[in-house]
Amino acid sequence: MIPPAFDYVRPDTLEEAVRVLAEAGEEAKVLAGGQSLLPLLRLRLAFPELVVDVGRIPGLRGVREDGDTLVIGALTTHHDVVHDPLVRRYAGLLAQATETVADPAVRHRGTLGGSLAHADPAGDLPAVALALDAELVAVGPGGRRSVPAGEFFADYLQTALAPDELLVEVRVPKREGWGFRYEKFHRVSQSWAMVGVAALVRHEDGRIAEARIGLTNMGPTPLRATAAEQALAGAADPGAVARAAGSAAEGTRPSRDASASPEYRAHLARVLTERAVLAAAGTG
Repeated sequence: MIPPAFDYVRPDTLEEAVRVLAEAGEEAKVLAGGQSLLPLLRLRLAFPELVVDVGRIPGLRGVREDGDTLVIGALTTHHDVVHDPLVRRYAGLLAQATETVADPAVRHRGTLGGSLAHADPAGDLPAVALALDAELVAVGPGGRRSVPAGEFFADYLQTALAPDELLVEVRVPKREGWGFRYEKFHRVSQSWAMVGVAALVRHEDGRIAEARIGLTNMGPTPLRATAAEQALAGAADPGAVARAAGSAAEGTRPSRDASASPEYRAHLARVLTERAVLAAAGTG
């Protein structure tokens, strides 16, 4: 399908991009890798008057360390996230989940920042950002500000970003030594997750000392399975994990569509949470 007509601009600097966005307001859309925006344009689900291509702005790619934090540029591609040695060492859950995104062609073009800013609750990476307790850094006319992942995703396809702000980096606390697993269920390979579970587990003395669980496609935004997290504290065997996973869907609002009912999605959340936690704990 042919997209609607729009103007196009490609800023050379971050400052220029912010100025253009401020002038255009809500009539502009940001283009990074294009793997989220271009399908919306082709299907005429988005009607921007201006597309701002930020793909060649320097300094927004790559991974670096900042003390106990990994700093990942918003334009870093999924492919580069998967293969970066720092991500694999300190944020293995992110590398593992990113490897399941779509197909190799999409992963070579799509970006971490673009996926998070798109805020599709069926996308894999927003729930991972929640589980990792990431912070998302935006730049606008008023300067830089950092938004915790738990406050960034506002509603379906909506974030805390203002129209004149640009997501520039994702800051992820290092979690060396934690077990992790991303589990998802989808109808066909490379499709959106019907439900996904991102699990992080820290052990002490043979028991789960702490668990962090992000849920994909269990509401209009990614969610934390807080009831299951609390129930997992102190779990020492698969039976205890299974009982805790039974509360994974508490407080969620799964949708009904052609793929699944809310009840089936709740069932998947419980099953996938058990699988993910057992795998993260090394007992699955």
